[in-house]
Amino acid sequence: MNEIFEGLLKAFQLIFSGDPTVFEITLRSLYISGLATVISALWGIPIAVFLGLKDFQGRFFLKSLFKALIGIPTVALGLFFYLILSKSGPLGFLHILYYPTAIIIGEAVLITPIVVSFSANALEAVSPEIIDLAKTLGASEDQAFFAVFKEALNGILLATVASFNRAFAELGVAQMIGGNIFGFTNVLTTTIANETAKGNISLSIALSIILLTIVFGINLIVDILSKRRLEIWKWRAPHLGW
Repeated sequence: MNEIFEGLLKAFQLIFSGDPTVFEITLRSLYISGLATVISALWGIPIAVFLGLKDFQGRFFLKSLFKALIGIPTVALGLFFYLILSKSGPLGFLHILYYPTAIIIGEAVLITPIVVSFSANALEAVSPEIIDLAKTLGASEDQAFFAVFKEALNGILLATVASFNRAFAELGVAQMIGGNIFGFTNVLTTTIANETAKGNISLSIALSIILLTIVFGINLIVDILSKRRLEIWKWRAPHLGW
């Protein structure tokens, strides 16, 4: 217990003293996971729109595939990217193994099933009457689509946040294709694992506290914004005759 207490005390000292190592690792983690989330959203949301609003043969299979891929082990995906990005791999000529770029791409692929599955579910949950009403009022196909997208926006936002949390807290991909190179590719999760193995418990605790604080903080902010948006919608609806 004394060791844990001392570790916590030193951890808070590192955090509140503005330790440059802690600050640098945190910013790098936010940058890598944030960019991975943006990339996954750019290609994942259009796929979700296609799966959520279009009816075509094979749609059920694709949806099931993306749902199954949500649980893919990060070490398995990390190994896959290691094999294709290594010098003897088909993409070895890119020379991005053990670079932040590799982690960003790996994490973007890892979280894409979350973006696609959750966003598609949010779009499917929108009442078909929204589209019918929009078209009745003279809306075009594109305008009707945007009406549905607006109604599903909270769900799509939550899908994006969930994907960021997954990328931010994952270890396997970052470790295997990033290499945990100090000052270059080490992020919160890889540094926590490495420093714990070395017995540097105080730094591990400090980074764990930061990781959890960021994850919980982002979720809290999104919940507040979603609740606020719902309250505004409920207030506006009667005034607009909905």
